Amino acid sequence: MTLSNTTNIHTILDLGIFGEAGVMTTGDDQPGRDMSPEMRDYYEKRLIDIASPKLVHDQFGDFYPVPKGNGRTVQFRRYSPLSKATKPLTEGVTPDGSALNVTAVTADVEQYGDWIGLSDMLDLTAIDNNVLQATRLLGNQAGRTLDSVTREVLAGGTNVRFAPKGQAQTEVTSRADVTADCKVTPELIFRASADLAAMNADPIDDSYVAIVHPYVAYDLMRCDEWLDVHKYASPDAIYAGEIGKLGGVRFISTSEAKIIGPGEIGDGKSRLTVKTALTNGTALVINEVLTPATPTEAIPVYVAGTPNTVTAITTTNGVTTLTLGTAATVAKDALVCGAGAGKDGSAVFCTLVLGAHAYGTTEIEGGGLRHIVKQLGYGDDPLDQRSSCGWKATKAAQRLVEAYMVRLESGSAYSATAESN
Repeated sequence: MTLSNTTNIHTILDLGIFGEAGVMTTGDDQPGRDMSPEMRDYYEKRLIDIASPKLVHDQFGDFYPVPKGNGRTVQFRRYSPLSKATKPLTEGVTPDGSALNVTAVTADVEQYGDWIGLSDMLDLTAIDNNVLQATRLLGNQAGRTLDSVTREVLAGGTNVRFAPKGQAQTEVTSRADVTADCKVTPELIFRASADLAAMNADPIDDSYVAIVHPYVAYDLMRCDEWLDVHKYASPDAIYAGEIGKLGGVRFISTSEAKIIGPGEIGDGKSRLTVKTALTNGTALVINEVLTPATPTEAIPVYVAGTPNTVTAITTTNGVTTLTLGTAATVAKDALVCGAGAGKDGSAVFCTLVLGAHAYGTTEIEGGGLRHIVKQLGYGDDPLDQRSSCGWKATKAAQRLVEAYMVRLESGSAYSATAESN
């Protein structure tokens, strides 16, 4: 079921299809009574149907069941390729054969979840409408949450290329040097595809796959080599979110693709501007007003592109001053940004180019994702005033073969304002 199918979420559920055992009423004299199995299955499937399209980063991994009765560790398996069999066979003689080399890769599963409280001041029909609405919101949240768990694992891979800078295609060798002019180009995609092919990474179906942010896809879709998805020879055989193809790589666009923004300095702000020029000093006055703070550890920043730290934040009469760890000379209107992204404040966008069997993740069905509805009167509720709707998931993801994935780090036209996601 795709998100386009969820428009019927507002439909009033006919509880008659579940029989009397499934009916919830505010006058029920059995506080905490579970719903009928049919109704539980209905809500569970609805939650999974809504969550599934959000699991963009999950859809290209190897799936493993959530461990049951075996602790909280899931075991993924990495298979080593066989060496070439170049020795000619001897007539009538069976060769020794090869052994299957399997390496166990383990990861601890973690639980995630959330819930929404519901009031008793709703009649039967309203309750079910609210359960459906809550399920829609929670399913969306569950999908994005679990997708981010896998995304963070993949974004931590060691195989990385940086987009070159400007029309001159100047080489970039570190994240700090990425700017808005460092765009993903067809040449960079061809290189990533060649990296995977050189390591004998199998394609996924017929191609390698890239998970890309819409802001980065915007740059690629304007190049001559780009092939829109609707121009495919077989447009029906496409992935969820697929937008096109370039250099033997199929692109999946999602706003959940990893963005690495500057680190926070204070009050959720990561980019600040200098109000008063400073000459070889540590008291830097800024235009923005921040809550006074003395961090337990110095905050790493870039001041006009130079590494420094902030050791204290003071605000007097609406004017905020940053205390720098190292004396600096800074011009008026210069940028102060948190460390972690480009040193000029540019957010860095991560595009993941993947081959088959690059990573593993746990399944969401069969215990991986649960929908939980509590009737009026559950827990400490002597007046039967509260019910709730929630989700709980057990999840783990693990990179299996680093060489089968490449992370491209780039800027975009939106790098000056984009924040971490």
